[in-house]
Amino acid sequence: MQTIDEDDFEPLPPRRPLFRRKRVLIPFGLLLAIVVAFLVLRTPDTDRDAMIAKYGGPGAAFAAGPAGQRIHYRDQGKRDGPVLLLLHGSNASLQTWEPLVKRLGGTYRIVALDLPGHGLTGATPDTDYSADGMMAAVDVVMAKLALDRFSIGGNSMGGWVAWRYALARPERIDALLLIDAAGMPLRKGEKAPPSNVGFRVLQYPVGRWLATQITPRSLVEESLRGSIEKQDIVDDAMIDRYWELLRFPGNREATVLRARMDRQPAMASKVSAITAPTLILFGKQDRLINPTAAQTFHERIGGSEVVLLDGIGHLPMEEAPDETAAAIDDFLKRRLAPRPADPETR
Repeated sequence: MQTIDEDDFEPLPPRRPLFRRKRVLIPFGLLLAIVVAFLVLRTPDTDRDAMIAKYGGPGAAFAAGPAGQRIHYRDQGKRDGPVLLLLHGSNASLQTWEPLVKRLGGTYRIVALDLPGHGLTGATPDTDYSADGMMAAVDVVMAKLALDRFSIGGNSMGGWVAWRYALARPERIDALLLIDAAGMPLRKGEKAPPSNVGFRVLQYPVGRWLATQITPRSLVEESLRGSIEKQDIVDDAMIDRYWELLRFPGNREATVLRARMDRQPAMASKVSAITAPTLILFGKQDRLINPTAAQTFHERIGGSEVVLLDGIGHLPMEEAPDETAAAIDDFLKRRLAPRPADPETR
């Protein structure tokens, strides 16, 4: 019988792990190049005081709220006219309504505000950029102006806030104006619109981080042009306004927070509860929100009216101010119930 000695066995090679992590070494030169590129491309915040002086002017008005908000607003137009409150879209500002103020200010008292995380309002201490936070900003401004009832209108995100406000505080609303408003689901078999480069960047974690650090003017221009159909309205002043106010302290961080926010899509099913007279106005060439959303709003809001503008994109109030103002004026004159006269004036 053969005996086996331990020395007869060759030692086995050490077991290799099934998966081995490879150490990735970044050459110092490449790392240095990345750091230098970041420092060169990084765009800092704009100066708060300089922006207020440039875009607010000497009479810039702010309303202070209980949560530490400092909401920038403008109160213009006919002082004793019907009150019209206007809310801008994402990454825009109250200046987007100036073309309508020029055309409707002789008839209406027009209040516009920079929503939290936008324009000269900037970041708010509570960082609440939800519908509730936006509606709270509306309440802050209207309380300061002692305005209890008004018509409310909004574009894009501002339209979303407007119809949410009409649902939450129906007793305050005389009429609702939805201008390429957000918030409706896609229709059956419908694809999402192409959007613009700025919003596409925010879909990715790295893009969201970069958006708080690197905001080239060329990217803002490309995003702006990708949102509209009438390219001739874009000039250097318009690009600078969007670019500089986006970099107002806190606005880029707020943009990233909104990109990750729950928009509560289930609320769309509740718009049928809106009873205020409602005008739905869309540009037929909107590439951010499918124009078919106008039909969805119309089907869900009883008694609503629809106006579609051919050759117009996402910003009818800037692309087609004459047609937009005329449609709003016609609608409000027909649908606003006359207010009872003050007994003291009889």
